[in-house]
Amino acid sequence: MKKKVAIQGIIGSYHDIAARQYYEGDGIEITGCNTFRDVVRCVRNDPSVTGLMAIENTIAGSLLQNHELIRESGCVIVGEYKLRISHTLSALPGTTLQEIEEVDSHPIALMQCGDFLDAMPRVRLVEMEDTAVSARRIAENRLKGHAAVCSRQAAEIYGLEALAEGIETNKRNYTRFLAIADRWRAEELLAGVVKNKASLVFALPHASGSLSKALTILSFYDMNLTKIQSLPIIGREWEYMFYIDLSYTDYLRYKQALDAILPLTKDLKILGEYAEGRQSV
Repeated sequence: MKKKVAIQGIIGSYHDIAARQYYEGDGIEITGCNTFRDVVRCVRNDPSVTGLMAIENTIAGSLLQNHELIRESGCVIVGEYKLRISHTLSALPGTTLQEIEEVDSHPIALMQCGDFLDAMPRVRLVEMEDTAVSARRIAENRLKGHAAVCSRQAAEIYGLEALAEGIETNKRNYTRFLAIADRWRAEELLAGVVKNKASLVFALPHASGSLSKALTILSFYDMNLTKIQSLPIIGREWEYMFYIDLSYTDYLRYKQALDAILPLTKDLKILGEYAEGRQSV
C-alpha cells in the first residue's frame, strides 16, 4: 500500500521532490494542498496521512507561521529532510534567453536567483504562489516570452526546456523539511527509530536572565542546540515563545535536561523526538 503524503504545492514542486527523496524506496501517493494549513488539516482529518512541511531555508531563514501551525495542531514531528535547492530557468521549447520578457516564480525563488536575474534587466519579474505552478501555467497556456524559475524536475514534467540550470546565487541553498503525523500514528512511525534530535517550544518568565538560565542548563547536560527561534505571544506584550531544536547522544541525559529546565519555563511542549535527517547532495 502506498504511503499517503500531504504537501503544499503540486507535482514537481520542491515539497514533492523532498517527499519522494525522504520516502525513497517507498511508494507514495501525493496530496497537493494550497496552503500549509491545509496540509495540517489533511493530517488531522486522516491519521493515515503524513505531512511534509518546509520549516527553514539556509538563505531565506525560518517559515515562522509553520512553527506555530505545528504547535497549535497537536501533530508530532516524526522526521526531517534537508533538500539541496537548485533552480532552473525554463520556458517553452525553442525559446531563447533573448526572447524572455517575463520570469515567474515564488518570491523566495526569485530572491535566491538575484544575481542571475539582475543580468536580465529588461525582464519583468512576477511573483507566483509556487515554482511548479509557474512552470505548469506557462506550459498549459503556451506563454511565449515567459520563463519560470523552478526545479529541473518540474520543467521535465510540464514539457518545458531548461535555458539555464543552477541559477541560484548561493550554491549552499538548502531547505529543511519536517515530517509530521497524527499523535497516534507517530508512535507507530517512530517504533524502533533511534532518536537523537528533538524539537521543543516553551515560554519564559519576563525576567532578566530567564533564557540564559535555561540555555546554561541545556549546555550542562551536553545538549547541542541546533536552532533557536523566538515568536511573540499574541496578547502578551513583550513575551515570547521559544522554539528550539537540539541533538543529543544520550536519551536519558536528554530527559534529565528537560526535567531540569521545566521549573524555569512555562508551557513546555515536546513537538517531536526523532532521528536527525539526511541531507541531499
